[in-house]
Parts: sequence; C-alpha cells; structure tokens
Amino acid sequence: MIPIEIKNISKSFDKTKALTDISFDVNEGEIFGLIGPDGAGKTTLFRILVTLLLPGNGTARVLGLDVVKDYKKIRKSVGYMPGGFSLYQDLSVEENLTFFATIFNTTISENYDLIKEIYQQIEPFKTRPAGKLSGGMKQKLALCCALIHKPEVLFLDEPTTGVDAVSRKEFWDMLKRIKQQGITIMVSTPYMDEAGLCDRVGLIQDGQLLSIDTPANIVKKFPHRLLAVRSAETYRLINDLRKSNKTNSVYPFEDCFMDLMGGNTISKGG
Repeated sequence: MIPIEIKNISKSFDKTKALTDISFDVNEGEIFGLIGPDGAGKTTLFRILVTLLLPGNGTARVLGLDVVKDYKKIRKSVGYMPGGFSLYQDLSVEENLTFFATIFNTTISENYDLIKEIYQQIEPFKTRPAGKLSGGMKQKLALCCALIHKPEVLFLDEPTTGVDAVSRKEFWDMLKRIKQQGITIMVSTPYMDEAGLCDRVGLIQDGQLLSIDTPANIVKKFPHRLLAVRSAETYRLINDLRKSNKTNSVYPFEDCFMDLMGGNTISKGG
C-alpha cells in the first residue's frame, strides 16, 4: 500500500491560488521532503493530508483512506507536528505527553520504546511548563507528542524552523532512527541543506510542484550553477545578491545558498 497518494490537488483562498494541480506519491518507509520558500504552499498541503483542511479539487489518500471521507480513521493513524510550537504552554512536559496519549487512548508507557531516546533528553525537565523550554527542547517534546500513539505516517511541517544548528542536526538524526522503526515520514522545510537528508524531495514554489527526485539527481539535472556562500553579514549579502540581475534565486540556510544564471560568479563571500 502506498502511504500517501496525492492526485491533482488544488486549493484557493478567495482569489489566491495556494496549490495548483499537485500530484505525487510518498513511498513506504521513506523520508520525503517538501522543499520550498515561505508561502510556497507546503503548510496548505500538509493540512489537507492530515484532514484539517478540505481540498478545493483533486483527491488524496493516506494509508489508503480518503482525506475527506475517512478523516476520523486517518487521524488515529498519523502523527502531525505543525509549524511553530502548538502544545500547551502552561502544562508541564509530562502533562502534555499524558494529554496527547489520552486523546489516542494510550499511555506513555505503552509506546515508551518508540519515544524513549527522545524523551530521555527532556525527562529532567518533565515538571517544567512547556512554554519555558528552550527551542530545541520544545521541538523534542512536540515530536514525542506526535509519536505517542505509534503512528504509521508522520507529518512534520517545518520542524526545524527557529532552532539552532546543533538542534537541527540532532533532530534529523532522530528522524533517521524513527524511519528505522518502519514509520513513513513526510517533512517540509525551507532549508535547502536539509533536502540532502531526505530519500526523495519535491520542490514546490508558488503552489506548483516543480520537480520530484532524489536530492543527488535534482542537483545533477539543475541547469544553472549552484554556489554556497558564507559571509559575516549573511542577510546583507542575500539582499545584495537578490538585487543583481545575474542571480536566479537566493535562499538562506545558516550560510547563503544561491543559483546563478549563465554560470557567472558574482561573489564568493568572506
């Protein structure tokens, strides 16, 4: 069974097209990355797949179930970590976990083996209100809550946005180990460097799917020159490069990622 099937999904908000004719499948047991800048349509697609938003046109199935007709069954079988911190700020770490376990008619101990490695890192803070955790600890707690019922498919919408580089690396290491448990993972990110950590990626921009392939093949087929640039003033460099008529696109990811039209080198930063 194909865990995620998307066929001709479109969605508009008033006159704004958020998604246009999106179609692709996610294979069982893979980490599939949806890569694109802010406003590309990633969150809209995720909300449709986890049955929080109705599609305008097209169909989507998760674990063979229709996202419109079978939404109750889907919600019991998937884990979802939305963008931003969405847990209860005033509840403690342990209270948040217990709450989400209760929703899915399970307990922390029942699926402890799945979350053990992650939970052990936040257990020393189990009585602390979730709102007072660091960004990296909030991220780990949210992941534990998404896994507490042992889902078959895990949806992670920009899970590493706003956390430090060390926490980002730790998070992706955790995803690789979760994958080994047989869980299919679909993750979105605006960070181009995280694309290389996925088995396959889909590139999305302005609600349109541009390409789907392995990270290596996408880079190989890319028609322009790619440069990674470091600078002591990264965002100033990004703004300067975006003003140049020789750049096609520029995106930050700790350093600076850009592609250049015509293969001309503008700057190598310093």
